[in-house]
Amino acid sequence: MNDNDPPSTTPRRGRPAWNKGKMPGPKPPLRQGHVWAIRAKLQLEKRTRDLAMFNLAIDSKLRGCDLVALRVDDVAPNGHAIDRATVRQRKTGRSVRFALTELTRQALDDYIRITGVKSTDYPFPGRRGPDRTLTTRQYARLVSEWVSGIGLDRLKFATHP
Repeated sequence: MNDNDPPSTTPRRGRPAWNKGKMPGPKPPLRQGHVWAIRAKLQLEKRTRDLAMFNLAIDSKLRGCDLVALRVDDVAPNGHAIDRATVRQRKTGRSVRFALTELTRQALDDYIRITGVKSTDYPFPGRRGPDRTLTTRQYARLVSEWVSGIGLDRLKFATHP
């Protein structure tokens, strides 16, 4: 072996690691004050869709993939939001039952009334068309926008506990 070769344990030079500066592992959930600040900001900006989605995410505690896959029938079968909903999680396959608060029901009712979505539609359609759901990546960008909108570091917080 040549003594002039650098040992293999020395760090590579060039680009930094992909996770440098990021928090590995699960992110802490938003605190009560953060939730109210985001709700107030979305209400002031009259962002009906985002307010309904945020409130639903907080009440249901669903993962992003399960939240964007919801149908209007799941939360508002007769055109009005229901008190309790049941959804089957994609990752675990288990049914999850959750209560919708009055704020969430009101936000969903306003959103459904404004957009006129049908019971078989996705309540939050994405860019790919009205018959296709919002992607989890688009949802993650929205969460980052909501969190950074109230002055928090978007890399340190999430809606799913």
